[in-house]
Amino acid sequence: MRVPPKRSSIGRLGWVGVCAGLWACGHPVQGKLEGRWVGDSVENFDDKDVAVATGWAKGASFEFSGTSVTVAIPAEDPRTATYKVASVRENDVELAVHRKDGAVDKLRLKLDSEHSMRWLLGDERSIVLRREQ
Repeated sequence: MRVPPKRSSIGRLGWVGVCAGLWACGHPVQGKLEGRWVGDSVENFDDKDVAVATGWAKGASFEFSGTSVTVAIPAEDPRTATYKVASVRENDVELAVHRKDGAVDKLRLKLDSEHSMRWLLGDERSIVLRREQ
């Protein structure tokens, strides 16, 4: 009768490391968000507001790195916070953004493609963002 070889402690530690590494990677949506996204255009704004809203949108950006997001909007200093994926339904994503003061903001996004997403503002309005190359 043949006795199976014992696994080494190093081998077991290697598998534990791989499993922990996969868990630490977070939600798969995080990988889709990774990088810098810049405002490109707006949708569903009143005609009288489109020019101003588009100018504002073109000055906005999100930069995702791991579990951090830096938000830059016109006339304000960029802010960095941690985030978690709160929910995903098809291409609709809701993030819980944890501010330094302890408050949690909800950020709603629609992932249209690898290069385009929308920041959903409410009242069917959105800002179209494109991935910066």
